[in-house]
Amino acid sequence: MNNESLQQGTLYIVGTPIGNLEDITLRALRILKSVNLIAAEDTRHTAKLLHHFQITTPQISYHHHNRTARQTELLNYLEERQSIALVTDAGMPGISDPGYDLINACIIASIPVIPVPGPTAAITALSVSGLPTDRFIFEGFLPLKQKDRSERLNQLMIETRTIIIYESPHRLLKTLSDFQEIFGDNHQITVGRELTKRYEQLWRGNLKDAISYYHNSQQIKGEFTLIIAGCSQSHFLELTTEQLKTELRQLLDKGMTRSQASRQLAKVTNFSRRQIYDLSLDN
Repeated sequence: MNNESLQQGTLYIVGTPIGNLEDITLRALRILKSVNLIAAEDTRHTAKLLHHFQITTPQISYHHHNRTARQTELLNYLEERQSIALVTDAGMPGISDPGYDLINACIIASIPVIPVPGPTAAITALSVSGLPTDRFIFEGFLPLKQKDRSERLNQLMIETRTIIIYESPHRLLKTLSDFQEIFGDNHQITVGRELTKRYEQLWRGNLKDAISYYHNSQQIKGEFTLIIAGCSQSHFLELTTEQLKTELRQLLDKGMTRSQASRQLAKVTNFSRRQIYDLSLDN
């Protein structure tokens, strides 16, 4: 297929390497060289990529803290028929970064948005995890606030699809412990660290061993992608009425409504949603 001509007044969503610079595509290089402007999450970071490939296209910053003010400026450029490439520090823009806001604003304004595919850590790690890939859910980073985090974890407790999580080094052990509490010691996980980079590592095993391994590591560095097996029939709980009341009380104490708790427990126990809801009225 022949290379398409650059379209003016268009936002290009350009995937860049997540580590190894050789992973960039020929199309991405051509687009980055041809557009009028590159909107980058961190211009200093992207400058290294551009310098490596001898690309001199000017940059402008677009990140979480300036996205609201910068969005108007970028939309004006596009409406003036200039072409812009949006890049993130690594991978595809819009995945766990503020690119979504700009992309959505362009769609609302009927400005063309064209993807230029590239690697993303989530799919890269999933593909070699050894865990089911036919159905999966991408959760990005878990919430930082404890209440929001607990609510999200309670939802994941009954998730049957493979779960993909991004995590930073200083929160890795806490997140592993949170999932151990939900799924138990023997639940399977693959931990990807510094994917495609010099010190790339893939660790496979259960949650208990993962916690032990990283707890004993002298240093936890780099960017982590966690691939966690979803719950299975082995997690289906045969509870007595009194045991169910205890589980129900714990969920209600965490702030869940009777309806939410009943729906969640019905998926993992031998009781129906109506039975559980009726029991909740006694709590």
